[in-house]
Amino acid sequence: MAIDDPHTTLRAQICRTVFDSPAQSAVELRRAAARGAGLPDDLQPLVDKIHHHAYRVTDDDVARVRATYGDDALFEIIVSAALGASRKRLQAGLEALDKA
Repeated sequence: MAIDDPHTTLRAQICRTVFDSPAQSAVELRRAAARGAGLPDDLQPLVDKIHHHAYRVTDDDVARVRATYGDDALFEIIVSAALGASRKRLQAGLEALDKA
């Protein structure tokens, strides 16, 4: 039995907007942040932390990459990472409910 999810269309629209819209950061970079893999070495630790322990992200973590990416691009990367992490958790939850 598949779980009926009434928000699938809205989530897809949000993902298209965040990942594919023109922005300060490259589409490929935002998509990599959402996957949590394939990022430049300087961004990987921050994105890993967002994916696995978001509550532990500090101002220092962000400051380490701010000079390289700038505020706008970094915001987009962080939002992409958070959205990607949330999608993984949602999918795992829906799969668990489906198996129950």
